[in-house]
Amino acid sequence: MAHTITDECINCGACEPACPVDAISEQGDKRVIDAALCTDCGACVDTCPVDAINAP
Repeated sequence: MAHTITDECINCGACEPACPVDAISEQGDKRVIDAALCTDCGACVDTCPVDAINAP
């Protein structure tokens, strides 16, 4: 199961460059994680300033 981004996301974009497999993209007013690409490495979690990324 992939990491997920909650509604707390402020769309700052900090997580996107941290993802080594480019699984994070912008959709509407927040970022989303493509579950098919996410490897659950957790690199994005520590970069989120509002703790909006949940581990599986």
